[in-house]
Amino acid sequence: MIDAFLEMMSAERGAAANTLSSYRRDLDDASGFLRINNNVKLSQASQSQIADYIGSMEAAGFAASSQARRLSALKQYYLFLYSEGVREDDPTATITAPKKARTLPKTMSEDDVSRLLGQAELEAQAPQRSKKAKARAVRNHALLEMLYATGLRVSELVSLPVSLMRRHEPFFIVKGKGNKERMVPMSQKAMDAVDYHLEIRDLNDKSKQCKWLFPADNYEQALARQVFARDLKAIGARCGLAPSQLSPHVLRHAFATHLLQNGADLRVVQQLLGHSDISTTQIYTHVLDERLHSLVSEHHPLAQI
Repeated sequence: MIDAFLEMMSAERGAAANTLSSYRRDLDDASGFLRINNNVKLSQASQSQIADYIGSMEAAGFAASSQARRLSALKQYYLFLYSEGVREDDPTATITAPKKARTLPKTMSEDDVSRLLGQAELEAQAPQRSKKAKARAVRNHALLEMLYATGLRVSELVSLPVSLMRRHEPFFIVKGKGNKERMVPMSQKAMDAVDYHLEIRDLNDKSKQCKWLFPADNYEQALARQVFARDLKAIGARCGLAPSQLSPHVLRHAFATHLLQNGADLRVVQQLLGHSDISTTQIYTHVLDERLHSLVSEHHPLAQI
């Protein structure tokens, strides 16, 4: 019934490919455990057998977040079986997930973002060894300006169609998680960087047949997010930023944190990030709280006593 469940998640709930892949891995792992240890199919497991499986993850040293994710996948799966009449009960109904420690997202200061974007712009404007190196430098600058200006997920960013930017409009529509659409604003600086990228991109003969705004070097598919992440770390290293602290997701966090720092409404930030639940966006208020606490601890005269 795993295939049937995944088909439902795709067709009825619009689950993304990465989400479906995660569900399959989690359910296959649970299925293997139950088959080996209990000689029972996943669809027929009892409450105690599921509890034993979750307990085995804790004993094996899995993080609370991993345990919670797999339990969530199982709950969705058994809810599907119940709705389809395959089972008359939900064996996960009374099983609670372990509490996850709230981890604050990594972010960057506004000064560090300025250094990073400045380095990328410098490299985009500088003479390069080859046309390919020039195209990469200009592409990376456009990617970074867009990422910080919009807060897009990196998967959303690298999969943008080139037709979207041919319109030269300050807003565009992006389809995010669960096929939900949202409107995304563009800054003038980001638009200028993208325009220059398009100018260099269109010099390649293969560009006419390529539908991606940010193509890979061969122009046959979109740029891989791993390649962009690698280039981002390299640019950061060249301007003195620690590569271990840099990723496309960190820039997305910086986008949200800096908006809130400068007075943006939490609901607006939620909409811009494409979060379905505002509690996900509220993590950024905790980042600000921690920074304020550090500021007072370091600089208030009474804190030194």
